[in-house]
Amino acid sequence: MALETIFQNWIFTDFVLPFLLIFFIVFAVLEKTKVFGEDKKQIDALVAFVLGLIFVGFAYPKGIVQNMVLFLSVALVVVFVVLMLWGFSTGKDLEVSKTWVTGIITVVILIAVVLALIWASGIDAGVINFFFNQSWSKTFWTNALFVIVVAGALAVVLKEWIFSGSLFVMQKHI
Repeated sequence: MALETIFQNWIFTDFVLPFLLIFFIVFAVLEKTKVFGEDKKQIDALVAFVLGLIFVGFAYPKGIVQNMVLFLSVALVVVFVVLMLWGFSTGKDLEVSKTWVTGIITVVILIAVVLALIWASGIDAGVINFFFNQSWSKTFWTNALFVIVVAGALAVVLKEWIFSGSLFVMQKHI
């Protein structure tokens, strides 16, 4: 049997942490807005204390806040990973921020982070089954690959035409 630490105890997770979170948020807001006036820290602390106690007495709002804090934690980690990958792949000295390489790096990073989230959350088997083991998946992926190849070929061909000025010359005559 796994040992339970104080941080995993139901009293700590269901009462102490939510109380402290609400107490500090309410106290900080009251101090910043100065609702009760200048230098009224005792009143701000008492109001924050009472609101924190009222908050932990009700399960539904406490559950909402706990879920939002969990979402915030995961979102911050995802943003941190994206920024770390971006920093490692571009760096300050590369000067690629104004080229097409930046777009490719951004797409690769976003795809990697989405795939990592799918894997880390444990829904990878369901997603793979949904996209690749359905009756429609073979037709979909064949058509998607065809559209990507045609779009790539058009981009290569039209890139020279657009940048050579032919498009701008045609617009003047129309």
